[in-house]
Amino acid sequence: MLKHIHFIAGLLATLAIATFFLSTVVVELFGSHEAVASVKALIVMPGLLILVPAIAATGGSGFFLSKSRQGRLVDIKKARMPFIALNGLLVLIPCAIFLNKWASEGAFDSMFYLVQGIELLAGAVNLTLMGLNIRDGLKISGRLRIQHTR
Repeated sequence: MLKHIHFIAGLLATLAIATFFLSTVVVELFGSHEAVASVKALIVMPGLLILVPAIAATGGSGFFLSKSRQGRLVDIKKARMPFIALNGLLVLIPCAIFLNKWASEGAFDSMFYLVQGIELLAGAVNLTLMGLNIRDGLKISGRLRIQHTR
């Protein structure tokens, strides 16, 4: 059961960040300021209400699952998790909150776009690290087998 919780929570967290990232890029390229403000508001609520518990459930279940497992892939996943969590807590969540506030006020100035760039960079890093953790988790579970060809 814990394996299923870990898988579903990890997938949900990754899909949430991917959705936030993609919707931000699309609305910034093709949307109006009002559309940007709407996307920023949706990322904060209900987005963070979905993302934060999903990340907590992924981390907590992963911590418990790792107690019964050993190996290089488990160690690598464990090493990535603090960075993913700190990046989310110290960069992504504050960026989302500030960008939502500024967008709702119509403050689309250089500071908005600087923070937007930081958020997109941090989001891309977290997506990459989470994707690597998913790949390694699938390898650990036996759901992903790499075939070597010569």
